Amino acid sequence: MAFLSILSGFGVGLVVGLTGVGGGSLMTPLLVSAFHVDKAVAIGTDLWFACLTKLSGSVAHHRAGNVAYPILWLLLGGSIPGTLLTVAYMHWVGLSKHSNRLLTSALGLALLLTALTIAFRPLWYRLGFWLERWITPRSRPALTVACGAILGVLVSLTSIGAGALGATMILLLYPRLDMRRLVGTDVAHAVPLTLVAGIGHASLGNVQWQLLVELLLGSVPGIWIGSHLTKSLPERITRVALCVSLLVAASAVLRS
Repeated sequence: MAFLSILSGFGVGLVVGLTGVGGGSLMTPLLVSAFHVDKAVAIGTDLWFACLTKLSGSVAHHRAGNVAYPILWLLLGGSIPGTLLTVAYMHWVGLSKHSNRLLTSALGLALLLTALTIAFRPLWYRLGFWLERWITPRSRPALTVACGAILGVLVSLTSIGAGALGATMILLLYPRLDMRRLVGTDVAHAVPLTLVAGIGHASLGNVQWQLLVELLLGSVPGIWIGSHLTKSLPERITRVALCVSLLVAASAVLRS
């Protein structure tokens, strides 16, 4: 089992290195379907996996000046309260059959949204510029906080969305933001978001710490290799492969 979990961490890390997204989207369904881990425990473990794997990237983006902190604070102004309220709700309902159905539905929805986000990535650039005629500088901060709140709820329920969905929301609201700063801001936002959500799930007993360590041992070389292979693979091929994987994962989760 240790070898399998390290290998799984390597595979997910390879995808993250190749595409920059997909870690949470693939890890939670993998833990549920291949390891038969309870959905709540899979989500809690994946939140810590996402936080720790993105921490070094967040520091690197900060040092390179790639984090737009005014946008980051607005996102956190919505996502942290959203996360705390969601975790409080999970404490209130407990791990009942009702909450298990809720987690299944939320996981399926998050996976489908992520697949659509990645599949139509070129479209979001044009849509962001088109929305500028309605999104004024005065309304943009409130919309950013609202998007953060949506991400806080979704990530806390599913561990999915902090990467691809978060980047798409930033892109739609700030289409003129330099791509490096968009990615840097998204990664920087994901770390505190997944940390707070991960602490909340840990307080519910939803984290398998030994499994987490094994996954991390595999993911480090996987991310390194994937990041070096990304230059040799066409972006369209990796995007299609990731979308297919997400749809298969969504189907597996909904059937479980």
